[in-house]
Amino acid sequence: MLAHRFRQLDRLLTDERRWWQYQPYHHLSLAFADEAPELAACLNGLGLDEIARLDADMGALCNLLAPWIPAGAELHALSELDAFVPEPIHCARAMAMYMPGRKQAQIEAFTGCLPAHQGPYLEWCAGKGHLGRLVSLHRGAEILSLELQRTLCEEGRQLAARDGARMQFVEADAFAAESGALIAPHHHAMALHACGELHTHLLEQVAERGARGVTLSPCCYHLIRTSHYRPLSQAAKASALHLGKSDLKLPLQETVTGGARIARLREREVVWRLAFDCLQRQVRGVDEYLPVPNLQKSLLAGSFEAFCDWAAERKGMLLPGGIDHGDFLARGERRFGDVARMELVRHLFRRPLEIWLALDRALFLEEQGYQVELGTFCDKPMTPRNLLIRAVRVQAA
Repeated sequence: MLAHRFRQLDRLLTDERRWWQYQPYHHLSLAFADEAPELAACLNGLGLDEIARLDADMGALCNLLAPWIPAGAELHALSELDAFVPEPIHCARAMAMYMPGRKQAQIEAFTGCLPAHQGPYLEWCAGKGHLGRLVSLHRGAEILSLELQRTLCEEGRQLAARDGARMQFVEADAFAAESGALIAPHHHAMALHACGELHTHLLEQVAERGARGVTLSPCCYHLIRTSHYRPLSQAAKASALHLGKSDLKLPLQETVTGGARIARLREREVVWRLAFDCLQRQVRGVDEYLPVPNLQKSLLAGSFEAFCDWAAERKGMLLPGGIDHGDFLARGERRFGDVARMELVRHLFRRPLEIWLALDRALFLEEQGYQVELGTFCDKPMTPRNLLIRAVRVQAA
């Protein structure tokens, strides 16, 4: 069943990759304007509010794009997963102290979806061990929590002692050999939103060490140590898709809104980056995109001119005098609309690509002798990263 879904998604994502496997920031106008002028005209007729509405309604987006991307409806259907039915679990108020509200809800839902397991749990990339603490108290289980940062381990130990949870914290790098050696055959490993290779490495170690099972919610697929994605399963290794870090960021563009102020700051940052890109192309005489590092959000409270000075310094550029910052800012605002329209088309493939990545992980575990389920553990308003892989080793008869 999982393999069949993967093959269907793989075929469609491969066949339609011209619509999503590119970087909108690199284009000064709609990337597909020459190939699909009618689509460009359709999108240019949309205001930013309408783009935002379509972005939140994949059914409506499929209908809009159907004349050019008829596979959209099938992609949308393949992206729908059954929801696990979580056991109702609620943190006591005292226990939930120091847990952000949305994170608390995620931990409760994740814990409620863990399969039955008699034995200890291994908590991977534990942070303060909020997940492990709830599992320990709810199931009366021993928890071995692995975390890199010493301060988080210390706080986790204090919280576990406060609540009476049976937890042992190990301060270590998840990629170190001794960390993998902590995984024992009697463990059920668990990780809520472990990033990128941190969770794929866990899956490989679980399989190598023969752990009894693993429950994982993946996140931040682009945080890898190589330039391109390294598939896990045989099916993904045989795929014609080759994914770079920019491709792996696509699923993460589905976010829970942070409110009007956050939205305004994000729009300002994108406009300024695009405006500076126009400026740097002219100054350098090189017509290609130049990425600028992440910035402190406080910089957005200043002027566009100050942002340009900061960005130029970071890229080792000397800006000439007499720059018409207002003109470049206007260009950035125009490009913001073009980028939003290109991203809208790409977002048709956002969830399908995430399901493809999750299926790669699930199929790898199946190949290693696990019975695997893939579904969702909560609704998207709680977190768009709501996929859950649940695997239990098949016991020999």
